[in-house]
Amino acid sequence: MCGFGSTGVGTYEVQQGESIPSIAADNGLFWETVWNHPQNAALKAKRKTPNQLAPGDQVFVPDLRKKVESRGADASHKFKVKGVPAKIKMQLMMLGQPRANEPYVLQIDDQLIKGNLDGDGKLEEFMPPNAQSGKLILGGGKEMIPLRLHHLNPIEEPSGIQQRLNNLGFQCGSEDGEIDDQTVEAVKKFQEKYGLDVSGELDAATKSKIAGLHP
Repeated sequence: MCGFGSTGVGTYEVQQGESIPSIAADNGLFWETVWNHPQNAALKAKRKTPNQLAPGDQVFVPDLRKKVESRGADASHKFKVKGVPAKIKMQLMMLGQPRANEPYVLQIDDQLIKGNLDGDGKLEEFMPPNAQSGKLILGGGKEMIPLRLHHLNPIEEPSGIQQRLNNLGFQCGSEDGEIDDQTVEAVKKFQEKYGLDVSGELDAATKSKIAGLHP
């Protein structure tokens, strides 16, 4: 008779670069088990998506449920562990146009995945939920784009706004959540480009537009 199971960690403080899928995978759980736990209801209502958490968020990680299997003692047996992969999605543009059908090599930790961007310059690949780093290799190795996996903070956080502005080409420098003069100028340039009230303030219309362009 074999038993599988261990003790959960209880309340866990999120670190930069972590998400519900990565935390669940590190503790041998399905992400839905953690995300849908009643003790995470407030976090779920606040963050909306399991893929974007902010450093300092509190996540309850429950115990693993123990499963017991009866098998003969004098034979070998195979047990298959189910896993739930995550997915990386991105779109590559050049001078405002999709980089359609370009071949690429995607490195996720130590795994290499070869493919081609689709007609809209989009890439979608499965990856381990707790993968930490990667890079996208284009042009036969002439171009390499480093990837920070799970590092996008929620858009409700100032740091999440700064990350998205930087990614969209509106350079606001630091992504520490401090709204300094450089961030204000980046917001003004963004507002001017998209026909919004050029105030430098992160008002509802500005946040909505940023979220629409960079969820």
